[in-house]
This record gives sequence, structure tokens and C-alpha cells, in this order.
Amino acid sequence: MEKPPIHPWIPIAIGVIAVSMSAIFVKLANADAGVIAFYRMLFSVLIMSPVFFWKYTSEIKRLTKRDWSFSLIAGIFLAFHFILWFESLNYTSVASSTVLVTLQPLFAFAGTYFFFKERLSLKTIISGAIAIGGSILISWGDFRISGSALYGDVLALIACGLVTAYLLFGQDVRQRLSLVTYTFVVYGISTITLFFYVLVKGESFGPYPADDWLWFILLAIVPNLLGHTLFNWSLKYVSTNIISIAILFEPVGAAILAFYIFDEYLITTQIIGGIIVIAGIVLFVADFKKIIKLFRKKPLDL
Repeated sequence: MEKPPIHPWIPIAIGVIAVSMSAIFVKLANADAGVIAFYRMLFSVLIMSPVFFWKYTSEIKRLTKRDWSFSLIAGIFLAFHFILWFESLNYTSVASSTVLVTLQPLFAFAGTYFFFKERLSLKTIISGAIAIGGSILISWGDFRISGSALYGDVLALIACGLVTAYLLFGQDVRQRLSLVTYTFVVYGISTITLFFYVLVKGESFGPYPADDWLWFILLAIVPNLLGHTLFNWSLKYVSTNIISIAILFEPVGAAILAFYIFDEYLITTQIIGGIIVIAGIVLFVADFKKIIKLFRKKPLDL
């Protein structure tokens, strides 16, 4: 591999902080969940448009009927992932919601097991049991706080399942398209879906205070475009496993920010359950031999 201009762990760390801001911006906005999701995706598409129309429009011709169908399904699933996840933040804590959404790797495995008949390994069974045990502990603790907190946990889990379905349908199309074209198409479909959702629900597209418009735009720029772009850049220099593990620290960053911004305190079950969930998923996604070798290498010999 060529040497990176900066150490890859620096953009990875910035990317983790960026995606950790997502739940914070949602909590700061006063609009309905569907409206927040709509503007997040709309501004993402608008910001991407100049690059897409300047360089990538020719790729659209390569999309088959299957590609359009899968992109449509992926975009719809992504839209409802955002709706349910953002709604969950109205009921449960930032920490609980983001921890439960990080169960995505296990949902992905379940999807590949049932749809692609991938085999179960002992490591997968153990890691899955650990992570599920942690999520049960979080939900049990939240139920003791209030029934609405448990409801928020359930919404976050469904949102996790939906984003997994989005990834499963999208990975087939992504193999034949550049990242920019694929993202633009799916985000565009998601934006249209959210537009009609807000319309049918009778929610307001505006006017909103200036602060809300700031949060909408920051949601598009920081977690959507900055966070994931930095992760994709880093993939050129480090393994996917490193990125997968780094993303697991999103709940940690979100919980710290929520503590300082919203005075959200963690109860014991949330802390223990969160640690258990993250430990289970780390066990699931990590190739420890490769990671040990990576840490032994010189910083710029990645």
C-alpha cells in the first residue's frame, strides 16, 4: 500500500466524532422525526449534486432494472431507519439508542444467514449471545425508568434492522457503481420517500427557527458527508475490521456529548449493558491476528 499523507487513525477518530454528533443534532432540533430526516437527506443530495453532475452522470446509464429495484428498496429502508431512530431519541436516552443501533453487524449476519445461507461459526454464536445479553440489560434498565424509554429502545432496534436491510440490498448495486453515484441515487430515493411521508403525515416543512435549519444542514454535512467520507478514505490504508470497530465507539462519543449538552446521566444498567454490547460486536467483527499485526507496524507503513 502507498503511504497515506496523514496517519489513517486521525481521520478515523474525526469520523467517529462526526457520526457521534448525529443523535445530538437530532435532539437539538425541534421538528418532527420525519422532517428532520427529510432535510438531512435533502441537504446531503444538494451538497453532492455539483460533484455528481460534473463527473458521474454517465454511470446512471449502467443501472439495470434490478439495480433500480434494489436501490429503490434500499432508499426506502434508509428513510424509515432515520424516521424510527430519530423518533426513538424522543423516548430513550442518546446512549441507549445509539448502543442498540450499533447491533447492526449482528442484524447483517442474521440477514446473510437466512437469505444467503451463510454458516454459523462458534465465534458468531458467542459474540451474538453476548451482544444480545447486553441489549436486554439496557432495555430492562430503561423499562425500570419508564415504559416510554423501553418503547424508544424498541424503535432503535427496528431502526437497526432497517439500516441492515438497506445495506444488504445496496451492496449488490454498489459493486457496479462508484460511491458517489450509488450514494446520490439512494439518498435521492430516500429523500423522495421522506417527502411523501411528511406530506401524508401532515407534518410541516416549515417555517422553522434558524437554529433548526442549522441542525438540518449540520446533520447532512457532519455525520452524513464528513463522517462516512473519512471512513471511506481510510479504507484505502486500513482493513474494514478497523473501521467497523472504530464505529462502535459512536455510542461512547454520543453519550459523552449528551452528558455535557443535555445533562443525560447513565444508569448502571446502561453502562454495563453498553460495554457488553460493544464487547460482543468487537468479538464478532474483529480479526484479532490482523489487528495485532497492524498495531505492530510502523505508523506510516500501513
